[in-house]
Amino acid sequence: MITQSIDTDPRAERFQISLIQQASIAKRTSRMRSLSQTVIQLSRKAIRRANPNLDEKELNLTFISYHYGSELGNSLRNYLNSKGV
Repeated sequence: MITQSIDTDPRAERFQISLIQQASIAKRTSRMRSLSQTVIQLSRKAIRRANPNLDEKELNLTFISYHYGSELGNSLRNYLNSKGV
């Protein structure tokens, strides 16, 4: 097996992978959702810190632009503006 992490001992990595494989689908899904939520929160916090003047709408649009592309962010901005949101 090729190691996935350069800073983790291969034996420790194999053990970590075995723990993940032994976990139930519900447990793995729960961990994945928790990790995703943490990453989203950290990203939004970094955007807010770099752009303290953004309102909530602009913060959300900036998040979308960073993570899904500026084309989608701009399209959504135009759509929301056309709807008066």
